[in-house]
Amino acid sequence: MSEARLREQIVRHGKSLFERGYGCGASGNISVRLDDGLLVTPTNTCLGRLDPARLAKLAPDGTPISGDPPSKEGFLHLAMYQARADAKAIVHLHATYSVALSCLADMDPADVLPPLTAYYVMRVGRLPLVPYFRPGDKSLAEAVRGFAREHHAVLLANHGPVVAGKGLDAAVYAAEELEETAKLHLLLKGRDVRLLSAGQVAELHEHFPS
Repeated sequence: MSEARLREQIVRHGKSLFERGYGCGASGNISVRLDDGLLVTPTNTCLGRLDPARLAKLAPDGTPISGDPPSKEGFLHLAMYQARADAKAIVHLHATYSVALSCLADMDPADVLPPLTAYYVMRVGRLPLVPYFRPGDKSLAEAVRGFAREHHAVLLANHGPVVAGKGLDAAVYAAEELEETAKLHLLLKGRDVRLLSAGQVAELHEHFPS
C-alpha cells in the first residue's frame, strides 16, 4: 500500500475511533511502519481531526523527517517495533474500560483479562500489565520492549493499552476487541462466569495463530 493511502487509512481509523468513544480530547496515538521509517499521529492532536498531510514521518531511529511534531508517546511505538519484526502498525488508546482495568489492584499482572470470548483470544491473547511510569518517562520504552518480545498487546498500568498488528486494520480491530472485553469483564465482575477452558484456548491458538 502506498504511503498516501496509509496516511488516509490512519485518518479514517482515527476519526472512527474518536467518534465511537475510544478516546477523548487529544489522547491516543496511531503509527504505521514504512519501508523507510514510520508515520505517527502528531502530538496534542485529536484522533477525530487528523490531517493526512500533517502526520509526522520519522526515520527508523525516531528522528523526525517531516510533518508536525510526533506524539510524545512515539517512543512506545518505536520500542514495540524494535521488539516485533512482524508489527506493521500500533494503536495506543486511553479508552475508558481499558484504562479502568489498568487501575484495578486485584488482577494477575501476567495476564490481566480472562479468556471470555474466542475473538478476544484470537485477536489479543495474553495481556500483561506493564508497571506504572510517569507520562514521558523513557524508561517505559525498555519495559514495553521486554514484554513486546512475547506479546503483541500490553496494558500500561494506570494508563491504557498498546496494541500492535500485522497491518493497521488488524491493530485497530485488536484494540477494539480489548476495549470491549475490558467492558465485559467489568460488567461481569462479582458474578459466576463461564470462561473458555485451557483446551478451548489452545485450540484457538492452533487454528488462529497470532
